Amino acid sequence: MNRLLVFISSLLVLTYACTNKVAINKTSNEKPTEEAVETAPEAELKSESEQMSLTYPLTKKGAHIDIYHGVEVADPYRWLEDDLSDETAAWVEAQNKVTFGYLDDISFREKLTGRIKNLVDYENVSAPFKEGKYEYFRKNDGSQDHSVYYRSLINSDDEPEVFIDPNTFSEDGTVALTALSFTNDGSLLSLSITEGGSDWRKIVVMHAETKEMLDDTISRVKFSSISWLNNEGFFYSSYDKVDGASDLSAENDNHKLYYHQLGTPQSEDQLIFGGKGEENRYIGAEITEDQQYLIIYASENTNGNQLYVKPVNKDVPFTLLEGDYTTESFFIENEGDQFYLITNVNAPNKRLVKVNIQKPAIENWVDIIPETEHVLSASKAGSYIFANYLIDAKTAVKQYDMQGNLVRDIELPGIGSAYGFKGKKTDTTVYYGFTSFLFPYTVYEYDLENGESTVYFKPEIDFNPDLYTTKQVFYASKDGTKIPMFITHKKGLTLDGNNPTYLYGYGGFDVSLTPAFKASRVAWLEQGGIFVQANLRGGGEYGKKWHRAGTKMNKQNVFDDFIAAAEWLIKEGYTSSEKLALAGRSNGGLLVGAVICQQPDLAKVALPEVGVLDMLRYHKFTAGAGWADDYGTADDSPAMFDYLKKYSPLHALTKGTAYPATLVATADHDDRVVPAHSFKFAATLQERHEGENPVLIRIQTDAGHSSVSLTQRIELIADIYAFCWKNMGFEPVFE
Repeated sequence: MNRLLVFISSLLVLTYACTNKVAINKTSNEKPTEEAVETAPEAELKSESEQMSLTYPLTKKGAHIDIYHGVEVADPYRWLEDDLSDETAAWVEAQNKVTFGYLDDISFREKLTGRIKNLVDYENVSAPFKEGKYEYFRKNDGSQDHSVYYRSLINSDDEPEVFIDPNTFSEDGTVALTALSFTNDGSLLSLSITEGGSDWRKIVVMHAETKEMLDDTISRVKFSSISWLNNEGFFYSSYDKVDGASDLSAENDNHKLYYHQLGTPQSEDQLIFGGKGEENRYIGAEITEDQQYLIIYASENTNGNQLYVKPVNKDVPFTLLEGDYTTESFFIENEGDQFYLITNVNAPNKRLVKVNIQKPAIENWVDIIPETEHVLSASKAGSYIFANYLIDAKTAVKQYDMQGNLVRDIELPGIGSAYGFKGKKTDTTVYYGFTSFLFPYTVYEYDLENGESTVYFKPEIDFNPDLYTTKQVFYASKDGTKIPMFITHKKGLTLDGNNPTYLYGYGGFDVSLTPAFKASRVAWLEQGGIFVQANLRGGGEYGKKWHRAGTKMNKQNVFDDFIAAAEWLIKEGYTSSEKLALAGRSNGGLLVGAVICQQPDLAKVALPEVGVLDMLRYHKFTAGAGWADDYGTADDSPAMFDYLKKYSPLHALTKGTAYPATLVATADHDDRVVPAHSFKFAATLQERHEGENPVLIRIQTDAGHSSVSLTQRIELIADIYAFCWKNMGFEPVFE
């Protein structure tokens, strides 16, 4: 491992993020101009028996104006979009000084952080997987920032050895191993590495047996799978460098698929797909298990794709299996030139079809598992297909043979979410994981022939699920649509409207929110709090129709669904506006921002995390243009511009309004939803807010769209819960 660590350490010196970090980490001998950020006096933090008084940094306003379809729109904080400027760095420093000063003064924050550390401090183990002569798995002892990869010889009783320990990649845990990809025989593998949470990746290659590194290093990899062709090389996807622009904010528009031949420099890599005439925002590749075919997925947006296939050893054109960008099809398995695809072509809830790639026309596709009323996803192991259905946001799994005959319904441990059931053709067993709100993620081994499940790994956690309960309710949204919602709390809860309640939602991009356990959430529940997860339109819980009902000019449905969830909880006595927090990440951050603009008195606390908050310019940054299928853009038409501007959180804030206590959360290396969204929103909110509720922004360093390390995750969750309870007037009790 020593050579691996030295190699990665030297590699990271070269990675773009070391020299192109967002301004929060920049140092300069030059002072920022006084008009950029007047570093206000330190926040006046009084004792907790008194009202906290905050003085926010004074943020300069520019005169920038954009014109959309003849309409002028001011963007006074446009300068905060420059993530490399000293002015932005000074603003970030000043904002964090106020925010962390506020959080530091919360008396129970330290005990809360300690409790969360204790809750997450348990051993957890992944499902194993076989590569070559070894069986690999990941394990975290509960206190490590990153899980460690272990391995042992298949069918051996020897103690597993450490294979790769990402915790040694950096002292502070901000360098992470995001993926491993092995050759078919397991002799070689690629490591995908990120620094500071950025979506950009660096790929290095090593020998599995000796752990020795090869000289091959690939940079500028983003939104990419890594697909090996025998032991000769691999396919990966990349974006070109935008001259003079920051890699953390520049638009990523033209994805390209390359083939890297081992032992050659990256400059000689072969362009396989993309570029002139094949422009797509996202391109992915996959090699079939028999190593005979290359499959390419090409997408203009986050939904829908074209699907191409060609033999890898023949100089022939790609065959287009499916060319409609508005639908999507994905490869599951092949038997020679017979391909099995999961698709929503002529099936909004998806179906499994068999396609002869010599006769690829859609009219020749044969249903193996027809569409039903429930949304289907599928996987393959051994000689079986596993159909995973969503039934009211809960999992049901059926096992089929390759002809589409039902073998059995799989008995799951309970009502919740199941993942996995994916393996190789030679497998006789397969692994899956199961979780629910009160059921920690547990790994099971499943016998493909007799259908028996046995526990492979069950974590031991400081948590007694018998003390709690989860139920699913259905409430009516503004237009009468029934929306499902999960509610979790201690048994014997008194419905007196006085319970701290954390309402979480997303509602977009065909993403389904299903039941899942989080140990850190126990810190909220054990204090008598309620956790609520609403399955809003825009998600994928009920198929494409449900998704489309929350997109573009239907986006208001998502906000109405969330507002109705809050109103139902208040009406039924679970909570009150003074005890309610609204939370969401990314598209969910947009949700929270839009809702507090439309109904600022609905909740006491708002938690927009890494949110899409400038709906007029979101498509100008990194991969944002790919979200247009969900949102539409201000450039599309005057009507679309008007619709977006009306709900865009940045533009919907009104002067003199009392907004909820708000903790905006973002990170300096978030190059998916760039921090400028949160920067401009926070500056505008502080300018226009009227009232005593604090409106703060927390900017994490060396983190991306998600926290990189366990330490970062613990600190963020503790700060969010502490902020909620402080502003709800709730005093937690710790033993």
